[in-house]
Amino acid sequence: MTPRELYGRLALAEAVTWTLLILGMVLKYSGTSEAFVPVFGMLHGVVFLSYCVVTCFVWVNQRWSAGMGLRGLASAFVPYATIPFERRAGRAGRLAGGWRLAPGRERPVTVLEKLQAWSLRSPLLAVLAGVGVVAVLASVLLYLGPPVPRG
Repeated sequence: MTPRELYGRLALAEAVTWTLLILGMVLKYSGTSEAFVPVFGMLHGVVFLSYCVVTCFVWVNQRWSAGMGLRGLASAFVPYATIPFERRAGRAGRLAGGWRLAPGRERPVTVLEKLQAWSLRSPLLAVLAGVGVVAVLASVLLYLGPPVPRG
């Protein structure tokens, strides 16, 4: 899977889970059911964190500027903004090519490049580590509670 394919899939998934979360909120505040918000909220939260991890992964691979990478991360906070960001990045050639640090390609120099090269050499372990990072972050955020006071 190329950087463009991976990033496009996560951008779409992030937008879909925004839709589910908004639907859950409509159902809650219309008095239909409150049951969907926790489920869709958790799903959206996990996909949101995954999108952020993949944004950082692609940022390193594509050598994005700090501004470009931060805009990619910020797009996750605005409903549906991940899709136009991904499309613009693709049209600008910012998602072109393959994984430059894959085995037999460029040699990693920085710590982040070395981490990415390891991930590309050991994709199963990298996916498991990524799932672990997302699970830990989601658990910490659940422990901290919702972003607005209850009541």
